[in-house]
Amino acid sequence: MLNLILAFGIAAGLVVAVPMFTMIVNSEPGSAGHSMIAGYLTMLVGLSLVFIGVKRYRDRVQGGVIRFGTALGVGLGISAVASVLYVIGWELTLALTNYDFVDSYAAAAIEAKRASGASPAEVAKVVAAMADFRAQYMNPWIRMAYSFVEIFPVGLLISLISAALLRNSRFLPARPARTM
Repeated sequence: MLNLILAFGIAAGLVVAVPMFTMIVNSEPGSAGHSMIAGYLTMLVGLSLVFIGVKRYRDRVQGGVIRFGTALGVGLGISAVASVLYVIGWELTLALTNYDFVDSYAAAAIEAKRASGASPAEVAKVVAAMADFRAQYMNPWIRMAYSFVEIFPVGLLISLISAALLRNSRFLPARPARTM
């Protein structure tokens, strides 16, 4: 089970971390260079390997039958490994870009508030909030926790859905091995 969790978790983590790294490193300096929608879509694609991993475990190791708890455990294991790789990828990305993301993100948030026609007092609140965010985000433990919490709930949701669906042995049943 551990080999399967590691293999699918590493694959899922790479599917999520490599595009994120590429998008940010290749973006223009001073731009956020990252779309939240693209980021979460990439997470969904990468974490679809949770479903595939749980199904493979059910079909090849468990003989086509799996309990909800076991399926959830396998899914959460894959999600945890993928999440750790995502955090490592994000830390590497930040280091290679001299932590430019923090300033770009803050500037974009402030500019969006100004563009919305907010009063100077409302803009000042956002400026203060972004200063607090920057101070917190420069603490690596807080930053890593933020990063982990970005991806792991998506993995949890996919793990729950996978476990609920795959506990039914009639759902995408195992195919018998072909003999030639």
